Amino acid sequence: MFASAEREVGERIVMNTGLGMTEGTPFCIAVNSPNVKAGYIGVPTPGLELKLVPMDGKTEVRYRGPNITPGYWRNPEATRESFDDEGFFCSGDAVQWIDENDLHQGLKFDGRIAEDFKLSTGTFVSVGPMRAKIVAAGAPYVQDVVLTGINMKEVGALLLPTAACRTLSALPDSASVQEVLHSTPVQAHFQQVINTLAASSTGSATRIARALLLAEPPSLDKGEITDKGSINQRAVLQHRAALVEALHADTLPHILKPTGPTA
Repeated sequence: MFASAEREVGERIVMNTGLGMTEGTPFCIAVNSPNVKAGYIGVPTPGLELKLVPMDGKTEVRYRGPNITPGYWRNPEATRESFDDEGFFCSGDAVQWIDENDLHQGLKFDGRIAEDFKLSTGTFVSVGPMRAKIVAAGAPYVQDVVLTGINMKEVGALLLPTAACRTLSALPDSASVQEVLHSTPVQAHFQQVINTLAASSTGSATRIARALLLAEPPSLDKGEITDKGSINQRAVLQHRAALVEALHADTLPHILKPTGPTA
């Protein structure tokens, strides 16, 4: 990171990372050293207590302190569900130590426990890292990804394309979104993406076995997009349950699957 900045602008650009949420108003954890890497979130702000709780093979970070909300307005049920018996707010965020031999370096982000799920084999799928990997592999044609496969034998992916797919398709502006996504250049590009991801997978929980490009964007009215603009995985899976079922039943056209000797 520093090398790129020095090469391009002649000096280092000061950067920092951290973790927080609206319920933490919104600052909770931040890196307090110049050794910043992607995913590092650091140490808690003074006065804030952290509680690290093992959760299904990961570690959830929980908060208690003066900056943490006492609860949700006129929603006692949500308040009860969000705090444990010691009064710590359950964030749903997973963390790891940056260096287990030097706890002063603090923590790094390890995805969202609330989004992770199990396959029918009992293997956990870590959604956050997989989403990031798919978006990076499909750039600049993938905006976001919703992973599927809860209680199924394979991981699937609903790919949310960017407007750049229209340029890739080489179709006229009058072409529909569906025509763009089903065009040969777009399908070929994403086939290569799926093949590349499969080649680097280490097992069923890290292998995208099937994928589908979504012509219908996520709906804010249905809660598929949060107030912060991020994808609500649970809402998308809930509202598109029939689509997910058809994806895993092989009853849809244009399903992308890994091909070749590495599949």
